[in-house]
Amino acid sequence: MSYETFTLTVENHIAHLQLNRPDAHNSMNRAFWAEFPQALQVLDVEGEARVLIISSLGKHFSAGMDLEIFTQPDPQMFSGEAGRRAEAMRRLVMQLQQCFSQLETIRIPVLCAIQGGCIGGALDLVCAADMRYCTDDAFFTIKETELGMTADLGTLQRLPHLIPSGLARELAYTGRKMDAYEAQHSGLVNRTYPDGAAMLEGVQQIAEDIALRSPLAVTGCKQMINYARDHSVADSLSYMATWQAGMFQPVDMMQTFSAKMSGQPAKFEPLRKIVPPLQKP
Repeated sequence: MSYETFTLTVENHIAHLQLNRPDAHNSMNRAFWAEFPQALQVLDVEGEARVLIISSLGKHFSAGMDLEIFTQPDPQMFSGEAGRRAEAMRRLVMQLQQCFSQLETIRIPVLCAIQGGCIGGALDLVCAADMRYCTDDAFFTIKETELGMTADLGTLQRLPHLIPSGLARELAYTGRKMDAYEAQHSGLVNRTYPDGAAMLEGVQQIAEDIALRSPLAVTGCKQMINYARDHSVADSLSYMATWQAGMFQPVDMMQTFSAKMSGQPAKFEPLRKIVPPLQKP
């Protein structure tokens, strides 16, 4: 499928979604909010990709929400009876939140490669990814505070799980920029690179390493880590045991052992394509 706000390719089990509006600093316009969740759903349903890289063209990763969303709002959004107006606003925010929550719920790991500014809504996006990498010139900011509103698409909920709570609060309350050095040393990003080319090369290599592993084992890791973040250790261990009771099969392990003996990469069966209920495979 072709998209207006980004390109999406899948090669050797690696999907690459690249924001392609550099003249607009890859800001998230109305088309983006329609296309992004659709693209993620396609990847998840098809099951061909085993890992997803999200990057962008231009000087900045993304300037966040496009100004058209604020300057040209739906006229009905701020008119009419107060209770119904508030209910509609709540529903809209939850729909936008779900666009980024899909990064957590899809079956494959998501790696973000970030250069320049990662601002506002873009920070909401990358906080929902599995891993983040950036260039030395990258910076991160909760821009909404400076604009007079509270960030509402996931940064305030996810960032305190990625960096110390006090630091997350400082960034939220002040709206200041966090540079690449601070981002790495606080745990927001895994690694920094001198430039975009080196970053994409490095992230591609990590993605290739992931794609070599059993997709069933990798998706299990993602499921368990996300579950453990939101539950107690006891509950997480119990869920782990239940997962193993149903998902652990010796096929992929035997293929791994055979591959090591032969010196050839293992050829794992892909995850099953998701078929809607009551529809024939």
